Amino acid sequence: MKFIDEARIEVIGGDGGNGCASFRREKFRPFGGPDGGDGGRGGSIWAIADRNVNTLVDFRFSKVHTAKNGEPGRGSDCYGKGAEDVYLRMPVGTLIIDDNNGEIIADLTEHEQVELLAKGGEGGWGNIHFKTSTNRAPRQKTEGKEGERRELRLELKVLADVGLLGMPNAGKSTFITAVSNARPKIADYPFTTLHPNLGVVRVSHAKSFVIADIPGLIEGAAEGAGLGHQFLRHLSRTGLLLHIVDIAPMDGKTDPVKEAKALVKELEKYDEELLNKPRWLVLNKLDVVPEDERKKLVKDFIKKMAWKGPVFEISALNRAGCEDLVHAIYQHLEEKRHVEHRSEEKQMTEEARAISSIDPDDPRFKIIED
Repeated sequence: MKFIDEARIEVIGGDGGNGCASFRREKFRPFGGPDGGDGGRGGSIWAIADRNVNTLVDFRFSKVHTAKNGEPGRGSDCYGKGAEDVYLRMPVGTLIIDDNNGEIIADLTEHEQVELLAKGGEGGWGNIHFKTSTNRAPRQKTEGKEGERRELRLELKVLADVGLLGMPNAGKSTFITAVSNARPKIADYPFTTLHPNLGVVRVSHAKSFVIADIPGLIEGAAEGAGLGHQFLRHLSRTGLLLHIVDIAPMDGKTDPVKEAKALVKELEKYDEELLNKPRWLVLNKLDVVPEDERKKLVKDFIKKMAWKGPVFEISALNRAGCEDLVHAIYQHLEEKRHVEHRSEEKQMTEEARAISSIDPDDPRFKIIED
């Protein structure tokens, strides 16, 4: 299936049915009074997150989604039937944006999460609502309201714990194959990866995390060069970035330091928030470097990069160093989860203390009993 991570659709809620102006007509009851019912509610359109859906391909070809209108009211106090709602199943991680003003309508981050996209119109009132002691034969009624109409842009941001960054042929696909269950295409030419790949990394039977690989970036990616800029949004939800560098290019002419610095500049141009995410340097393809030269090569690279963060030396081809890197990643993610959990507990404790400090005799919080 082709991976589609962006689509534009139009959603139209159903119109409400019109109210009815009617009078009761029965034998021996010549002045039965008004009995016009209300119109039915128009159908609404909802988005529902589904972890079994992986792409937005269905919305690339089906662009307009319309709910049915509510039925009009009838006499004899018969209310019109409301229309059924329409549910659009979307992948978990879909961001729904109003295409006209850029407003974020919903962010689907959990399975079975439901969000309203276009509300159906309310049904009109029948003349039964306008009966008063002075107006015993009302002929007023109201029309049903129109349903909402919106033009939406759907953006899929994959949910992963770790994201891979690197130039084409840096070995990202080989790495994700070595440590996870993902099996992306691997070849000896640039841009082998054409769409994001997700893999589950098993540290043990009960410990795992998700890793995402996107197409390689090149210089000028922030301005649209290459493919990777189209998929950088997928890294915005990750908690850790792995900057994979080909430490020993086969052509002998490419400068790894220059390429690594160019990628950092592209991140800065694209999104400063992405640049400030925790990022580790992973030096790949050390298997092609003689053992007596590796230490000096790595030391010189780090010095020229002026890098002060974590550095890992691996060979994705023979998996050397990959196990240590995987365990370090899992430990980092666990520490981050614990920090976030403690922060939530602290916030809940402060809220509980604030509630307990309320004076029950304070008139602002006086409970009014019936």
